[in-house]
Amino acid sequence: MPQIKKSFSIKGMHCASCVTILERSLKKVDGVAQATVNLATEKATVTYDPQKVTHQHLSSAVSNVGYEASISDEMIHEADEQAEKQKELKDLKIKVILSLVLGGLILWGSFPVLMQTAPTSLQNFWLQLLLATPVQFWAGYGFYRAAISALRHRTANMDTLVALGTSVAYGYSTFVTLFPQLVASIGISPMPYFDTSAIIIGLILLGRYFEARAKAGTSEAIKKLIGMQAKTACVIRGGKETDISISEVVIGDVIRVRPGEKIPVDGVIVEGESSIDESMVTGESIPADKTKGDTVVGATMNKTGSFTFKATKVGQETMLAQIIKLVQEAQGSKAPIQRLADLVSSYFVPIVIMLAVGTFVVWYVFGPTPVLTFALLNTVAVLIIACPCAMGLATPTAIMVGTGKGAEHGILIKDAESLETAHKINTIIFDKTGTLTNGKPEVTDIIPFGSYSKDEVLKIAASIEKGSEHSLAEAIVKASEVKNLSLSRIEKFQAIVGHGVEGVVDGQKIIFGNRRLMDREGVDIKAVGNQIATMESEGKTVMMLGTSKQLIGLIAVADTIKESAKAGLAELQKLGIEVAMITGDNERTANAIAKQLGISRVFAEVLPDQKEAEVRKIQAEGKKVAMVGDGINDAPALAASDVGIAMGTGTDVAIEAADITLINKDLKSVATAIALSKKTMRTIKMNLVWAFGYNIILIPVAMGALYPFFHILLNPIFASVAMATSSISVVTNSLLLKRR
Repeated sequence: MPQIKKSFSIKGMHCASCVTILERSLKKVDGVAQATVNLATEKATVTYDPQKVTHQHLSSAVSNVGYEASISDEMIHEADEQAEKQKELKDLKIKVILSLVLGGLILWGSFPVLMQTAPTSLQNFWLQLLLATPVQFWAGYGFYRAAISALRHRTANMDTLVALGTSVAYGYSTFVTLFPQLVASIGISPMPYFDTSAIIIGLILLGRYFEARAKAGTSEAIKKLIGMQAKTACVIRGGKETDISISEVVIGDVIRVRPGEKIPVDGVIVEGESSIDESMVTGESIPADKTKGDTVVGATMNKTGSFTFKATKVGQETMLAQIIKLVQEAQGSKAPIQRLADLVSSYFVPIVIMLAVGTFVVWYVFGPTPVLTFALLNTVAVLIIACPCAMGLATPTAIMVGTGKGAEHGILIKDAESLETAHKINTIIFDKTGTLTNGKPEVTDIIPFGSYSKDEVLKIAASIEKGSEHSLAEAIVKASEVKNLSLSRIEKFQAIVGHGVEGVVDGQKIIFGNRRLMDREGVDIKAVGNQIATMESEGKTVMMLGTSKQLIGLIAVADTIKESAKAGLAELQKLGIEVAMITGDNERTANAIAKQLGISRVFAEVLPDQKEAEVRKIQAEGKKVAMVGDGINDAPALAASDVGIAMGTGTDVAIEAADITLINKDLKSVATAIALSKKTMRTIKMNLVWAFGYNIILIPVAMGALYPFFHILLNPIFASVAMATSSISVVTNSLLLKRR
């Protein structure tokens, strides 16, 4: 049985060390191949063998290290999950208000300058103890629960630091309150620090509150996508139209969609025509015209006409569901740059605890009087300032916003690694057919000779080609249908391999093909040689129509260039990226297309199975290569490239072969994806500099490094403000990506 991948929510995470502890525990489960935990999404993504691993095994691995997993066979509805998060946010808000109000009252009654203006009752140590106790053990209960659980499993996290730091301050203050004479007898002023423990808890909870609200903003892309889904569908069953829940729609149902309604599921139009706004999928604002036989995508908006369609994909198989799944997986994945933060955080908390102990010893032995007070406050400051929240949020918040922003514009990024690698790309290879061109040959020129008109030449050519399955023949027949030409009956039809076709039309022998066919039949084409050469130099395929005696017309067919191709390639070249084209076409046709697009490097007459080798040759030159193709016949080349980009060929193929899928099929989106990667990586690096710099600079300050020179110490309360500010700053910086 193949391995499966499952994502589930985890409660109780607050820092990078939480992530490391959880990943280590999940990876120890026999049968788990890979485990990634994301602090920003508060989810774990695990790849495992279902024959060896059950949900109970995963849940136990999480609970064993002090956290809570929410695992279910059915995907939790986003609305329910959001409701639960809103409740948690409300509870957190109440704890923040209580902690800061009570802490503020204690501060008023105990801080040297402020206490002179405070009522006498607030200066009473016993009242301060009474006010601080609910803050310490009710508002701070979460810190204790997580810290005790981590201790039980011989690990340490941010909650360990907070619980330890505030408990030291609260415990010392309680001892001073209970035994003031004993404290005074050893030469120490009996002054409690209830304000320190209470306000630190309040400020850390306030930081978490703002952090949670900011993190909710990073997942807006998912909320928007889920909110786009229709709730009901008008299904035609037994000749009657009935409105049913979208969850009751099954494959094969015929569904009616009226003007202004959302299309409920994916399908194919069976009757009617309309204009459909597909911007939620493609990012393209101009509605697409649809008629019988065209595919429609669930959650897109019907604008004008009424039509019926047959459901082909429902539930988790629809394109919207696949997009949501792809974005969720991308947001939950890890970028290689995050490994540095993970590595540091795995050692960080134990090192901080040792530094805190060292700080206490040094200040107690060498510090000025009162030595215990200085040693205590500096130890608490070190424990609080070092909480590694910002380190854990630096990368995933930026990844969430970056991948979400891409999805809003029809750019689906498979994982964080692809988003990171894309900013290093310096060479992009485009497949020609279906990527730079529309992939559907069209008749571009009809040149009649003698007494024949253009329509007569097209009618004869279409009549003889209507039995052929060749793509060029299809283009000619389609051109005749557009002009509503009535085709003639053909007799004695024969396909001549490598030459063309022949047959009898209206009693006259007709031949239609290339130069070799004309030479074989003795038809002189020398007089039109220059015309043929000119059209071929423009990348067109020229076919000659003749009777057994003379040439009666030329028809040129070309695969037209996409409207967005020139602009898209120009934007890439502005970014300093080399652009190349790869195709199976002959060199003359390939060079003609390349010339029109301003491409200087061309790989022509390359078979599909040889494209991968060409990609590897360019990589051997030391270049970072992206391959842009249709995601099906280009799959080996897409997989071999550093970043594979598929042009909207359907998420099933794209998920397997490509790293980035452009649902909007707009070639300008290739440059957009590269630019998005560059901006996201710039944000991540800024976040990491802020997170690491904050700890590197402020931990020594908290230990008292500035005291011998400037008599400056970091108050534990200010340490908690700085710690909360760092996390909020990192998340806010990531949210700025939304404005790009």
